[in-house]
Amino acid sequence: MSVRKKDIHEPEKHHAVYNKLVRDLIPDIIGAQGKQYTIQMLDKETYAAELRKRLQEEHQEYISAKTDREAVEELAVMLEVIYALASVHGATEQDLNQVSDEKAQKRGGFRERILLIEAED
Repeated sequence: MSVRKKDIHEPEKHHAVYNKLVRDLIPDIIGAQGKQYTIQMLDKETYAAELRKRLQEEHQEYISAKTDREAVEELAVMLEVIYALASVHGATEQDLNQVSDEKAQKRGGFRERILLIEAED
């Protein structure tokens, strides 16, 4: 067990606990501010689970957005997370966009604002 003696004149340092997947440069940004941090490199399975959690979190933030700017920022983060998830499943951004384009060609997009009320079985 390691115990660090604290100088009586040393200011108290507070640590926020995040336990969440962050963008790749966040540790560098924190370090550049002279702050200490703890990180963990994730295995593929845990990484995929954390990406799913992050997508849910960003979705909630999007739903709660008060302005168009906030909404677009959350959508941008969701897009980054979606691209990372695609990579977990062996697809590139281009692959994902191609699948999206193919679906749009066959079934259309969501731009016409059509709400299907009912259809015969």
